[in-house]
Amino acid sequence: MRGVNRVMLIGNLGRDPDVQHLEGNIAVAKFPLATTETFKDRAGKLISQTEWHTVVLWRGLAELAQKYLHKGSLVYIEGRLRTRSWDDKEGNKKFATEVVGDNLIMLDKRNDLPHGSSGASNEGIEGFNSDIPPLGESSQDLPF
Repeated sequence: MRGVNRVMLIGNLGRDPDVQHLEGNIAVAKFPLATTETFKDRAGKLISQTEWHTVVLWRGLAELAQKYLHKGSLVYIEGRLRTRSWDDKEGNKKFATEVVGDNLIMLDKRNDLPHGSSGASNEGIEGFNSDIPPLGESSQDLPF
């Protein structure tokens, strides 16, 4: 049987994308993405839990991220999990699990984008209501 390695996230960037160009002018972008779940505990108190994900985008998606995304941007990322390992300076084995993005949809309203840029519209995204704050929080409650 074949395995499935798919990840779908909607969240906010924790900082501006860090874009580097590798040999052959291949662009790679990396940034933290915050996803927040909100639920009520037994006492009825609203609890929010934020999970942080490291997202890596390659080539055209990396250039798109560099041009249009910034800290706080709301995005939909679809991709796969990739775990890599390396030895640190002391010879200890280190591991990092990252989301390698295959698809990116910008969910910010057009007027939230940098002046003069044209990004993806929210129109046509089924069930998306741009008047609702991202993931049940107002932008003032975000952890960044």
